[in-house]
Amino acid sequence: MTPIREILLSRIKQIIDQWSVEDQYAISFFVYTNEAYEYGDYSNVPYFAISYNTESQCDTDDPYGEERWNYAFWPQNESVIIDTAQPTPETEHLFSWYRDIGLENIGFEDPTTVYDEHMHYIGKGPVGLAELLEVITDIAEELQQTGYIEEKFGKKLPIIIHDLEYIWYMIEATRKANKHGEADVFLQSMHQLGFYS
Repeated sequence: MTPIREILLSRIKQIIDQWSVEDQYAISFFVYTNEAYEYGDYSNVPYFAISYNTESQCDTDDPYGEERWNYAFWPQNESVIIDTAQPTPETEHLFSWYRDIGLENIGFEDPTTVYDEHMHYIGKGPVGLAELLEVITDIAEELQQTGYIEEKFGKKLPIIIHDLEYIWYMIEATRKANKHGEADVFLQSMHQLGFYS
């Protein structure tokens, strides 16, 4: 297990263990980059926060409804883990890990290589995002596979790994993290809403 994985897993569990609400139906792992996010000499670097939504906060009974699954409708009750505006210890560890694995040009994305001939986005995000996303996906998968989520909440809940656009690699990360179908309703909803085909 890489040091960054251990650090993030420990922090995620610490946060989830403090949640006391009882009617959660989904957990959010929000992973996002933005040109405005700067750290040292780098820009377009990751932000990572976790949160949840509850049945009592959701205004729709439609299991596939956009209000249920689109993060824009959620209460934004985030617990921040990686942030550049107010760097956390985990932020420092992330960039130390980037150095350890020899990652350079963090935040860079070549616009000439990320679209196919039909102008469909095929990129994996800026440098550093795919590496962090892989770690976060592995953590989410472990939380599901070991029964941690089911034991904590008394039922299976999907862990939704996403940005604001539900881009293809976030959908695939969510699918991988929820191998036993925990996120099937979310994935079907995203398909019906046209976020991916």
